[in-house]
Amino acid sequence: TLDRLQLWENTIVIFLGDHGYHLGERAWWNKNTLFERSCRAPFLIAAPGMKPGVARGLVEFIDLYPTIADLCGLTPPPNLAGQSLRPLLRDPALPGKPAAFTLVTRGTARGDSIRTDRWRFTRWSDDAVELYDHATDPEEDRNVASTHPDIVRTLGRQLSTALAASPALPR
Repeated sequence: TLDRLQLWENTIVIFLGDHGYHLGERAWWNKNTLFERSCRAPFLIAAPGMKPGVARGLVEFIDLYPTIADLCGLTPPPNLAGQSLRPLLRDPALPGKPAAFTLVTRGTARGDSIRTDRWRFTRWSDDAVELYDHATDPEEDRNVASTHPDIVRTLGRQLSTALAASPALPR
């Protein structure tokens, strides 16, 4: 219909999906975890002047509003969480964000997670920590937190800083 009505030059199409669902991995049958399989979700944007491509860098759904505002030539409110993805839409080879953040609650337990290009670090409300190296373990089968205390400290600080600074993340 967009082709037939010649609307592609003034239409933005956005498709995003719900995050993944575990189908028995680690005996999980839900999507209430902070593993990559549960946190990752489809996110597609087609916009005028942007060439098709696949961006491999990290992005977050929180970037959707600033992206739409930017593509529409609007000025978003100050101190808005997220950032425009327009640069990635123009050049999908650019790096994405340095980190993406996810949180989950299960009853009274809460987990906060930071994902970088290489690592996923998760801290739980009972002080348990998990660290997965996506360079050697993309399925997150081996928690290497005990063998990489420097990475745990660095990502733990980044996670704490992000939680303290973001109005979008509940405390």
